[in-house]
Amino acid sequence: MTAEPFEKSLAQPAARMSAALLPPARIGFVGIGNMGRPMAARLAAAGYELHMLDRDLEAARAFAERHGGKVASSLVALAKTCPAVITMLPDAETVREVVLGGGGLADGLAAGSLVIDMSSSDPTATRELGLRLEERGLFLIDAPVSGGVKRAEDASLSTMVGGDESLVERAMPLLRRMAREVFRTGPLGSGHAMKALNNMVSAAGLWISAEAVRVGAAFGLEPATIVDILNASTGRNNSTENKLKQQILSRRFASGFSLGLMAKDLHAAAHLADATQTASPLLHHCAELWRMAADELGGGEDHTAIVKFLERQRGGEASPSPVKAGGKG
Repeated sequence: MTAEPFEKSLAQPAARMSAALLPPARIGFVGIGNMGRPMAARLAAAGYELHMLDRDLEAARAFAERHGGKVASSLVALAKTCPAVITMLPDAETVREVVLGGGGLADGLAAGSLVIDMSSSDPTATRELGLRLEERGLFLIDAPVSGGVKRAEDASLSTMVGGDESLVERAMPLLRRMAREVFRTGPLGSGHAMKALNNMVSAAGLWISAEAVRVGAAFGLEPATIVDILNASTGRNNSTENKLKQQILSRRFASGFSLGLMAKDLHAAAHLADATQTASPLLHHCAELWRMAADELGGGEDHTAIVKFLERQRGGEASPSPVKAGGKG
């Protein structure tokens, strides 16, 4: 593959300029899941009139009862009522189906309407989706988020936004209600590219941190002590600070982000490296490890449960006998 898709941007029609999306504007929200629910709640609290839909209709109805808003009867019905729709969905394939599939959002949106994809999607698929929407007089920006459920609840997420500047400005009031930091990353697809790269670094950090704790514990170090020292030293990273004790040593495995989604994001990062012809041996190895873990444990497991995969490599959950310094255990 070549880097050509990443060197081209979409057309820049002057007609994109439109009023900023301020409360009480009607906003569609598709995907009321672990992340979508607290994000949508922030918009509802800010005074936006939400029209929502989720494959779990009970989740959408429960949200409406608690936070207000309306549950749409279909994607087309939702699209007909809103000048902008946010999607917060599992992957690029689902986004494409929701937007362009039969009875999808594109069948109901009025010309000039904006789709804001806040899912973690594939950047090349995002650019293709943008082209298909522009053919129908519709527009797209990508604005994936980072920070997890806790930061979604207090609106301290970061979001990385790709797309035409006028469209980003139009969406900015919405984005700032859900995220503390909003980064403009460039043309359409660049937000999703940056999110894939972020999760590439995050996944590698979690995996190697979990390995470090297991190796140290096998030698005889206390796992909690290992984490404390990492966090006071140069090995500190997001996983050592926020996941090792809280999710892995506690055996909670409840961060709110699934193993399957992390494996999917690493696949997107590897695809990006291939598309740009960039050497990335560690990325490809890491992506394969996460894929193997998702296949063995199930994609629905929390991503912090990858330690279970490591434990199974030695035949069970129990740690090996400690190794004595200067000799074999």
